[in-house]
Amino acid sequence: MRALSTVFMLLLCCPLWANASSSQSLHAKVDLVVVNKSESRLSVLREGKVVKSYLIAMGDVPQGHKLKEGDQRTPQGRYTLDYKKSDSAFYKSIHISYPNEEDKLRADALGIPAGGMIMIHGENPRSPLPPEEAQKYNWTNGCIAVTNKEMDELWQMIDAGTPIEIWP
Repeated sequence: MRALSTVFMLLLCCPLWANASSSQSLHAKVDLVVVNKSESRLSVLREGKVVKSYLIAMGDVPQGHKLKEGDQRTPQGRYTLDYKKSDSAFYKSIHISYPNEEDKLRADALGIPAGGMIMIHGENPRSPLPPEEAQKYNWTNGCIAVTNKEMDELWQMIDAGTPIEIWP
């Protein structure tokens, strides 16, 4: 009887399905994406809690806010992940709503093009490096890159309309 009650307590405290539910949580939708450029990290959050974090590659000049087309910088600020593109040149991609109104006004005042088409996307198919090695370098034109496997995870968790905050 004592052994049976011990088994019952273990099932209550440590359910056998715990690993399955954590795997399923990766496929549940998130409500915020946060990029910390100085840490080269993208984190997905649900109800204020980090679900998962990824090492990212960015543009060749990741410091500072994107000012103009071709400056190799990743923008900073609050944007929206407004659509998904399954036939991207870099595997799959999720578009970031850069430039926003503030970015457009700044670029207009400076007389320069703000640029655009900033994405979270997968690997460069032309890279000779294995994915994990390529992620150690900033190789994009200002986008945020993850491995293709990670992009598949993000694709499942992120819906169009999800906000993204990109921090210095």
